[in-house]
Amino acid sequence: MMMKRWFLILAAVLSLSGCGYNDFQSLDEASKSAWSEVLNQYQRRADLVPNIVATVKGEASFEQDTLTKVIEARAKATSIQVTPETLNNPEAFNKFQQAQGELSSALSRLMVVAERYPDLKANQAFRDLRVTLEGTENRITVARNRYIESVQEYNVLARSFPTNLTAMVFSYKPKANFSVQNEAQISTPPTVDFGTPKK
Repeated sequence: MMMKRWFLILAAVLSLSGCGYNDFQSLDEASKSAWSEVLNQYQRRADLVPNIVATVKGEASFEQDTLTKVIEARAKATSIQVTPETLNNPEAFNKFQQAQGELSSALSRLMVVAERYPDLKANQAFRDLRVTLEGTENRITVARNRYIESVQEYNVLARSFPTNLTAMVFSYKPKANFSVQNEAQISTPPTVDFGTPKK
């Protein structure tokens, strides 16, 4: 009787080890860790914005509308509360992603407009902040790529047989991933015309 019980325990352990439960735990933690790094880099960028705005405000003739849009975009991006549940809620994830995209766009416009102000371009503090912002944008890209890879691994496990059975039993749903806001627009090739300019 005792031998039969040990055999059943051993069989249960062996069947659980092949079901992917531990893999789900490992990949879930990896995706959460990768997401934390994305948030860390977004926060780094958000912390830079007040310094950039303060430096740009020193240029008396600078376009206030551009600055206002940056400030508003930062406020919106930092007002969204991100919790671990955000990763499992496509609507909340998309809302967060959209707010971060708006901040990216506002900062890009600010940098383009800044090119028209020679005094601002010559300002060492502004140049340093610009370099730091560019580095931070690169870090965001790297962190997002790592998150995308970790979510891909998790989602493949959740959809592959036989681990998809474990996913169904324990309600492990595929995780949301980053998407491009203007996918249709960027998938259309640009029109290039080398004809003579119109007069």
